[in-house]
Amino acid sequence: MEGFSSKRFFASILILLAISSYINSSLAATPNKPSTEFIRTSCSSTTYPKLCFTSLSTYTNLIQTSPQLLASTALNVTLSSAKSTSTMMVNISKSQGMSPKAIAAMKDCVEELSDSVYELNKSIREMKNVKGSNFQLMISDIQTWVSAALTDETTCTDGFQGKAENGNVKTLVRGRIVNVAQLTSNALALINRYASLHG
Repeated sequence: MEGFSSKRFFASILILLAISSYINSSLAATPNKPSTEFIRTSCSSTTYPKLCFTSLSTYTNLIQTSPQLLASTALNVTLSSAKSTSTMMVNISKSQGMSPKAIAAMKDCVEELSDSVYELNKSIREMKNVKGSNFQLMISDIQTWVSAALTDETTCTDGFQGKAENGNVKTLVRGRIVNVAQLTSNALALINRYASLHG
């Protein structure tokens, strides 16, 4: 009888631990409501608000309600997308059956994206150090670099205009680059918003 009651006791403890663990994980996964609203409101000032919100809303616990962290996160998300797009394009350009013209456009585009990645990296490093009396100068540098990255990405998409040569590849690549450019545009808008709030 004693063995039976101790088994029930341990079973009860295990159930309580499981419930406690579930509650804790649920709380951890619960989005931060003020932060979610902050991101939604901030994104409404960007050119692509829906993309802005979907790309940043998973980082609510990191961003909280900080305009600086919001802009930094937007830059990091953009950089990640630019890198993965560049890698995808390098791999596609090595595939068989592409016309010389398409391969040339792809190579030019990979170079443009490489410049874009470099400029986004510089912006992210500078954003970590923005403070004090140098704020305006540093923000101005960041705005210049992100604008340059956006120009590079736009130049890249221009190479895929025209007739549907290698149509599926072209559509895929162009779609990915347009996405990176839209993320960059949103990041720039959030940087501008951060600058105006600070000033």
